[in-house]
Amino acid sequence: MATNYTAPRDAYQRSAVLTASQGQLIVMLYDGANRYLAQASIAMGERQIQLAHNKLRRAELIISHLQGSLDFERGGEIAPRLASIYLFCQRHLNQARIHADPQRIEQVRDLLATLRDAWAEIANE
Repeated sequence: MATNYTAPRDAYQRSAVLTASQGQLIVMLYDGANRYLAQASIAMGERQIQLAHNKLRRAELIISHLQGSLDFERGGEIAPRLASIYLFCQRHLNQARIHADPQRIEQVRDLLATLRDAWAEIANE
């Protein structure tokens, strides 16, 4: 009989998501994007093109979700600024893919890390 060793971790993650505030969920999304971008950068550096593409795609989906969840009516001037940043990230990652340049991925990671830290502060208030 096989034991599922990931079941406790999966249950913990599900519980964390279900009990998180909106700010904490946004931080989790940034953390996920960072994880996939780090994996993509390593894979690209090792010339594992398909793996890099797959990891970039996962990060891009998270960035698209963040962009799609912006509230332009209630977000004031920050919503369009974030939209511009997310668009820049998407374009920069596309250029990273085209030129097989992991440094561009790292630049996006740095930018998103700054946003993540700001959201983490907001979520902890």
